[in-house]
Amino acid sequence: MANYLDFEKPLAEIEGKAEELRAMARENPGMDVEAEAKALDKKADALLKDLYAKLSPWRKCQVARHPERPHCKDYIEALFTEYTPLAGDRNFADDHAVMGGLARFNDEPVMVIGHEKGHDTTSRIDRNFGMARPEGYRKAVRLMDMADRFGLPVVTLIDTPGAYPGKGAEERGQSEAIARSTEKCLQIGVPLVTVVIGEGGSGGAVAFATANRVAMLEHSVYSVISPEGCASILWKDAEKMREAAEALRLTAQDLYQLGVCDRIIREPKGGAHRDREAVLTSVGEAIATMLKELGGAKRGELVQARRAKYLNMGAKGLAA
Repeated sequence: MANYLDFEKPLAEIEGKAEELRAMARENPGMDVEAEAKALDKKADALLKDLYAKLSPWRKCQVARHPERPHCKDYIEALFTEYTPLAGDRNFADDHAVMGGLARFNDEPVMVIGHEKGHDTTSRIDRNFGMARPEGYRKAVRLMDMADRFGLPVVTLIDTPGAYPGKGAEERGQSEAIARSTEKCLQIGVPLVTVVIGEGGSGGAVAFATANRVAMLEHSVYSVISPEGCASILWKDAEKMREAAEALRLTAQDLYQLGVCDRIIREPKGGAHRDREAVLTSVGEAIATMLKELGGAKRGELVQARRAKYLNMGAKGLAA
């Protein structure tokens, strides 16, 4: 593992020692260290299981932001075929923080849209760390319109800290663009399913996630504001992010209880970044199930059910 989170430091030490032993054995073929290395592996496995069995909301935020976690581009490449990217909002520019286009899922045509954070320094800068500008949301509206016109289900993949708050974005109508995208989600007469694969930050996430079905990965988060932002406002201290994360009820488990999330997708032990293939498969199965659930619904039924879902949101689990 190239990246360990701060609460994984004890795990890093154990796994590091096991790797050191194996490196020594590779340099000295006569040295037999496999028994000791396997004992360390066993200890690391038990520690990993223990750490992830009781993650606090703040630690879940850290896992959701892990740089090695699969991103939108990874899911599209693994789960969709014949992907044809569509660019631009036909008005200002193409926002690389939002990717989307026509594709096939299980050999059926769909429209897929998602936030892309990038995987290294160059791509993260190009993708603006997954923070969409107004043209990104306007591109999404254009793609949802196209899907509605041709009767294609829409699949959205959410992974953003929030919409980009820069001066230029505000000047070009950031809040209006987010509102239009949210409105379009409510209007289209085709199945709309969403998976929160990492961070679901504020209106920047809601603009794609106002769906008939919302699934969340086990260690993903979805909230109106980041814990750091909430702490800065309420306590005037960003270091209070742990308390803010607890209060926000932003975990998949909390949101399932509150009726915001419809299903939780299990992650491999240690998080999605430790077994990418397994989590890609699980997300694909969840998308297939959600689309199947909506397959027979008529246009009016889909729109009405989506509307009712969001009007009733918050009525469930408030006493929990």
